Amino acid sequence: IIAMNATTLPRLRIVILAAGFSSRLGLPKALARVHGKSLLRRTLQSVAGLTPGKVFVVLPQNCARYRIEARGLDVTFIPNARRAAGLSSSVRLGIERARYSSALLLLPVDLVNLQHRDVAKLVSRWRADPRRVTARRIGRYGGTPLILPRWLYPRALEVAGDIGLRELVSALPSRQRVLLDLPSAASDVDTPQDLRTARRRLRSTSFSL
Repeated sequence: IIAMNATTLPRLRIVILAAGFSSRLGLPKALARVHGKSLLRRTLQSVAGLTPGKVFVVLPQNCARYRIEARGLDVTFIPNARRAAGLSSSVRLGIERARYSSALLLLPVDLVNLQHRDVAKLVSRWRADPRRVTARRIGRYGGTPLILPRWLYPRALEVAGDIGLRELVSALPSRQRVLLDLPSAASDVDTPQDLRTARRRLRSTSFSL
């Protein structure tokens, strides 16, 4: 019997989507700080140790500050010169860079409360059935974070705009997808009010510890 190890497990690559314009927030989401730490660094720390390979971060061009926020971490940056085309343009870059992987974990940068245990839960469930899309449950549909298996890469490369990927996943037959409740992935940062709320919540949490 051959023991299951890192070389026999399906190979997962992680792609953090951080190239958006953040027009409603008024500053780059990745660089927004909550309790002294940027959303980019928080996200990178939430996926630390889940895969043996590098984590990919899709980001705007000429963003030296993003690299500073990732110091000390094993990260590969992918500049997106076509980010005006929406989230799908970043997804395509991630797929192109990791096209030989078994699957991609696609993760937005603004899930301010995201916990390592919830991401690990997603990865563990996917490994139990790596042919199925494994995604966070959003009502009756699936959204990010989500794990996209390799057989869906060609279809994902054809989606457009900001919601094309969600529509692709939601249109799959139920036998081809698994939806999980991930409580810590429920809060994102889209507006200044979201950011103020996140800062207030985390500050009160730290005081209560």
